Amino acid sequence: MTRNPHLSVQALTKYIKRKFDADPHLRNVYVKGELSNVKSHPSGHIYFTLKDEKSRIQSAMFRSNASALKFRPENGMNVLITGDVTVFETSGNYQLYVQTMQPDGIGALYLAFEQLKESLGKEGLFDARWKRPVPSFPTKIGVVTAQSGAAIQDICSTIERRYPLAEIILFPAIVQGPNAAPSIIKSIEQADTYGSIDVLIVGRGGGSIEDLWAFNEESVARAIFSCRVPIISAVGHETDTTIADFVSDKRAPTPTAAAEMAVPARDELFEKLLDRKRAIYNALSNQLKSERKRLTTLETSYPLQFPERLYRPFTERLIGLEGRLSRSGQDITGYRKSQHQRLSSMLSSFSPEQRIKEGHRSIAVLTERLTRGVHQDVRIRSDRFHASVRMLKALNPLTVMERGYSIVYQENEVAKSVKSLEVGGNIQIRLQDGTAEAVVQSITMNEGEEV
Repeated sequence: MTRNPHLSVQALTKYIKRKFDADPHLRNVYVKGELSNVKSHPSGHIYFTLKDEKSRIQSAMFRSNASALKFRPENGMNVLITGDVTVFETSGNYQLYVQTMQPDGIGALYLAFEQLKESLGKEGLFDARWKRPVPSFPTKIGVVTAQSGAAIQDICSTIERRYPLAEIILFPAIVQGPNAAPSIIKSIEQADTYGSIDVLIVGRGGGSIEDLWAFNEESVARAIFSCRVPIISAVGHETDTTIADFVSDKRAPTPTAAAEMAVPARDELFEKLLDRKRAIYNALSNQLKSERKRLTTLETSYPLQFPERLYRPFTERLIGLEGRLSRSGQDITGYRKSQHQRLSSMLSSFSPEQRIKEGHRSIAVLTERLTRGVHQDVRIRSDRFHASVRMLKALNPLTVMERGYSIVYQENEVAKSVKSLEVGGNIQIRLQDGTAEAVVQSITMNEGEEV
């Protein structure tokens, strides 16, 4: 039976991987190149491509090694790397597993410092608007530094010499090593919650950049920015600059200089007090001289020598005003009296009693006129009535017939002319006391003409 000579891909890849792992030259390699396609995974691993002008290699730096980096790898950065090369079985590619990484050309700490400075600067943590003034005369000064370091000795001796009235409260902190940053942050928070600290000095003495590195940590910078007490940073010497210096309210070149910034100088205060005292004395002396001169001038002035002449015009004016006031009072009283009389007269004329009396008088006059008019009208109408009666009596036919006259009727109508009669016709003759029936015998006209 013939043996199958073909290998599986996995078997071949494992074989190649064993070759890589067995090669001592690939276990600890030193390589330099440019970073590309840098990807920081949330788990803390960093994946990138290391390349130069002609080649590239996939690389990975696991979290255990990446957490020790002091700077943030970025695309285009030239770096120096140590690590080992092996095969990643899943893809079959060989890969560089990075153990350490250093910037090529500049130090890692310096690069980390510049990156953090740029990042916090963009956030505005260094802006002048956040800087708070240090009180001129603090009563309690907090110090965050090592308890046994030279910095606390320098600060205490300086404050005691310049301003012994201030009380120094130490908040001990570890200022060097991996535990320095948490310790400094804790002490700053204790000072912030202490309640009566006027100003806080945070710092330590000089040293290498590694020794001072805790003051370049981002967590320390944010703790300083969040502190409510004004902070003076005092880290290292004159030439040392840290992130804490940028974010603090004031930056002192040394701890001794920080103490000098925190308190005024006693000798300078005494000198200022003496200057103020001399200035006040001179000012008071000059003012007294001026006031004495002014007093002398006033005492010899015309108004004070002859004060009655000063107020004489006012006295005369007052007398004139009193006369005018008296006359005005009399005028006003007379005017008011005349007004009162006029109003009383008007009121009496419009009095209801007076108006009632006048009404009674008017009623009596009108009653008399009405009675006289009625009597006169009755008399006139009586005269007219009697005249009418006399006229009616004169015109009454019965009255005429009493004097012997009669009225002739023919067929119930008054016969006014003989022409309306006929011989032999019946007529009625109305006399005063009755009517007679008659027959017309003859008719003769007034001119004697017989009809």
